[in-house]
Amino acid sequence: MNFFKIFLGSCLGAVVGILLLCLLGVGLLSGLASLTNNKSSEPLDKTSFLEIRADKVYPERTDNVEVNHFSLKNDKTIGLADLLASISHASTDPKIKGILYRSTYSSMGAASAEALHQSLIEFKKSGKPIIAYADVFSEGSYYIASVADKIMLNPNGMVEMKGYGAMIPFFKDLLDKVGVKFDIYYAGQYKSATEPFRLSKMSDQNRLQTKEYLEDLFKIHLDGISAARGISVEELRKITNEYLVKTPEDALTYKLIDTIGYIDDLYQVLQKQLGTAEKDKPSIVSINRYFETPGIKPMVTGTTNKIAVVYAEGEIVDGEGAYGQVGSAKYTRILRKIRTDDNIKAVVLRVNSPGGSSLASDNILHEVDLIKKSGKPVVVSMGDYAASGGYYIACHADSIFAQDNTITGSIGVFFMIPNVSNLLNDKLGVHFDTVKTSKYATSFSAVLPWSSEEGVIAQQQTDHIYDKFLSVVASGRKQSKDDIHKIAQGRVWTGMRAVKNGLVDQIGDLQSAIDCAARLGKISTYKTSEYPTSKDHFLKLIEEFTNGDRNDEDVMMKKYFKSWYPAISYLKNADQEYFKPMMRMPYVLRVN
Repeated sequence: MNFFKIFLGSCLGAVVGILLLCLLGVGLLSGLASLTNNKSSEPLDKTSFLEIRADKVYPERTDNVEVNHFSLKNDKTIGLADLLASISHASTDPKIKGILYRSTYSSMGAASAEALHQSLIEFKKSGKPIIAYADVFSEGSYYIASVADKIMLNPNGMVEMKGYGAMIPFFKDLLDKVGVKFDIYYAGQYKSATEPFRLSKMSDQNRLQTKEYLEDLFKIHLDGISAARGISVEELRKITNEYLVKTPEDALTYKLIDTIGYIDDLYQVLQKQLGTAEKDKPSIVSINRYFETPGIKPMVTGTTNKIAVVYAEGEIVDGEGAYGQVGSAKYTRILRKIRTDDNIKAVVLRVNSPGGSSLASDNILHEVDLIKKSGKPVVVSMGDYAASGGYYIACHADSIFAQDNTITGSIGVFFMIPNVSNLLNDKLGVHFDTVKTSKYATSFSAVLPWSSEEGVIAQQQTDHIYDKFLSVVASGRKQSKDDIHKIAQGRVWTGMRAVKNGLVDQIGDLQSAIDCAARLGKISTYKTSEYPTSKDHFLKLIEEFTNGDRNDEDVMMKKYFKSWYPAISYLKNADQEYFKPMMRMPYVLRVN
């Protein structure tokens, strides 16, 4: 029997291997052909509008995303820093007449959206126009569009103005029905990551903190629109509270838009700005195309001094991790290399992470500490999130910068294991018997009921890690452990509140953090080196196939479930990631 299993398995493996080689062959040929015919590195041949869209994914670091194995395109996924650099360059580029902003919804986090919002405000100082158009403007998309000189809406479209709200799925009743129970232990009364598996609704503490940071984010949202459109915050609150904008005509009446029109009306506006004939389609260049033109990121010469910018983006995991994750093995290797590079005088750690593995977080922080001991200053710049494990790896920095709507804090720990003993015993009739040499040999199992002693041990381990978390933060922030405990307990804070309670030093963007690192490193002229290094699409594809590190299921889930992906992924990973103490935010917030 084993012979046939091995034989059939070998045949199947050979067939799959041949298919993968064929796929890679086709991909490589396509990639080489695209490189051979690639003209994107050439200057623009005519005056154009630069198109910006917020519904695309903008990771912190260009191309720091999973490979889509179902696409042979070699397009870059532009990172936020490079997007902002491109906009800045376009403000002085004579070939760029203005910016066309087109997005129905925004996939950007709140801090990223604010960074783009501010970048467009700076662009307007050049005197070049920004034109915004959409069939529908979602709440997040309109925040960015509000900066535009002219906002145009489709005659059958709408502008969503209804305020911020959180919808959190709870699975406990479903799990009870199928006989699955989670053994859950946590430290911190606000540590709500486990609530969907132990409650049927939000706890009072979680409701309080969610209400608090949503109000903070919404205030920033309204303040930005008010300043851009010249509408008072009070009027904007009335519009949202009473849902006054239901039609394009309403949006026009309340001065949220400037005109109503179809796409050909938009083209006429662009043609007039470009000075082209009406019969000619206006020249519009995508951000991908424009980023490849010469001069976007000028080379600094005449110095060997460097500032390392390390993008710690995504969930913190043990091992290497995938693209868009902070794998401890990968990032400790990067930080060790930086520590031993004499040309690197300072480090900026850009954190955009909801946290994750407590073990991985501690390993990364250890390497940060070694860099500081080597005499190199470390400055942290926080993006959309630097929470729980994301805050842990940041808390020993010489200075911490956040944006006012960064989500941070969440200093707490949880530990949970799905237990299917009831499902197996009572529902399916599957029973486990045990033989063991020691009392706890079969303890902490997902298929056996837990004893009260096991629960005590699990809680003790959780409390121990939380106590260490408090000590680590207290050491980094130079406060007492008791003072940190008062603002910890898993509670989430916005950047503006984190400055007041001492978790963050200053409000500022990535460039502010780089400037600070230069001052602390006592260098006036320097280059920046970005980590992790970016790889070509096809090299990443080969690497993932070679390492067997493919995640096609997640790629497809993101494609088809879109905004629902975080909730589905949360449930999907519940029995994979949480078999160990975790430092993680309860969920990831997106303002669409």
